[in-house]
Parts: sequence; structure tokens; C-alpha cells
Amino acid sequence: MQFLDSIKELKDIDFAELDVQQIGVWPTALKTLLVTLILIAILVLGYFLKVQDIRQQTQRAAQQETQLFQQYQSKAFLAANLDAYRQQMVELDKTFGALLKQLPKDTEVPGLLEDITEVAYGSGLSMKSISLEPEKVSEFYVELPIRIDVTGDYHDFGSFVSGVASLPRIVTLHDYSIKESDASQLNMVIEAKTYRYKAEAE
Repeated sequence: MQFLDSIKELKDIDFAELDVQQIGVWPTALKTLLVTLILIAILVLGYFLKVQDIRQQTQRAAQQETQLFQQYQSKAFLAANLDAYRQQMVELDKTFGALLKQLPKDTEVPGLLEDITEVAYGSGLSMKSISLEPEKVSEFYVELPIRIDVTGDYHDFGSFVSGVASLPRIVTLHDYSIKESDASQLNMVIEAKTYRYKAEAE
């Protein structure tokens, strides 16, 4: 009943007669309503000024926590497999060393040309010419193109390609062209590429 009495008291108030400087003598119901509105305003302003900022900080902290947890999981996985990675590094070093040994040195290039020539003759091909092209320097290695011009038949070409692939040094074959040379022979021009490790001075 007290609430209803307060509402009735508020209805009976003539707001035109109220003086802000005499707020102490205002009716109790009006003072209660005013204090309630002020409290609600303070709470709303507090939410928008402080609580919302804290919520945003909390969300940022939660996102950062998720990222840090993912980083932790990744690093924990690496730490757990550290011995396996070290073993892989040792194996890779051995493999890399073996591959480096397959790359010819400057002094071994003439021997490689002789090996290619022997493979060509062993495959039944006639060697018209074999010549070194200008080197192409890459980031870690130097490419040595070799132009090969031979005559024979398809089977001889297949045997030659197989023989070059089985050489102890790395040699790749590129950009071939086959044309009819005469009634019984074909002419093949092919580019072979071998590689050598790039010295620090280069």
C-alpha cells in the first residue's frame, strides 16, 4: 500500500510550485524518485564508461590467452620432438654432403664431357658435337649447360638418356629436338645440365 500511496502523492504534486533551491522540503515520494533516477543514471554511465571498457579489455585478454596457448602448444610439441629433429638434421647433413659430392668441381667437367661422349658411343649414336654453354649462376649453385648434337635412331636415343641418368654425377636433360637427318638416321640436339656448388667468392 505504501507504493500506491507514493504514486498518489506524486500525482498530487504541482511541479510548477517546486523550487530546486528548496529540494529538502520536497515530498518524500518525489525525493525517492529523484534519488532512484540519479542512481540509475550513475549505473548506466558507470556501465558505459567503465564496465564496457573492462569487458573489452577482458575480451582482448581472452584472445591473447588463446594465441599464447596456441604458441605454447606449438613450442611444447617442438620441445617434445627436439631429439627427433636433431636426428633428422644429422641425416639431412649426411644426405646434403652426399649430394654435394655428386656435383662436379671445375676440374671434373672435362671428365664429365668424356663420360657423356662414351655413353653416346656406347648407345650406338654418332656424336656430331658436344660443347659447354655459358654458366648460369643461381643462389646456391652454378648451372653448367652442355649442348649435345648426336645422330642415331629412337632406340639409341632412349639408351643414351638412360645412360646419362645413371652417371655418378647429377646431369639433367632439357629442350631436345629430333629431326630427320637422312633416310635411315635421326638427328637429336639436346641440352644437358650439370651443377656445381657455388663458392662463397661467387
